[in-house]
Amino acid sequence: MTKREKALQGEICAGEWLDINADPVHVKREREKARQLRSTDWWRAQLDKGVCHYCGGKFSREELTLDHIIPVSRGGRSVRSNCVPCCKQCNNDKKFYTPAERILANLFPEGNS
Repeated sequence: MTKREKALQGEICAGEWLDINADPVHVKREREKARQLRSTDWWRAQLDKGVCHYCGGKFSREELTLDHIIPVSRGGRSVRSNCVPCCKQCNNDKKFYTPAERILANLFPEGNS
């Protein structure tokens, strides 16, 4: 049985079939843009709201991190429309997945381990 067939039957987790070939030049460029974005008034205003984009929890500025909705390793860019404040727990849980992949993982938990 192929990996694809096993994945469709829920016998392997996403980490076994998801192939991320991040372009190191893109990643380096976007990480630098993210560092610059963190020093803007826009980002400070996001932190001042104190709300995690994913769980909606209230946190102090120090407890929030910048998260790329579409991860840089998946081709995401460091622009306002792709960067959100996120608590550390949600950021760790999200890893390199897209929001759609997280929704699917929650809908079909038996195929994820």
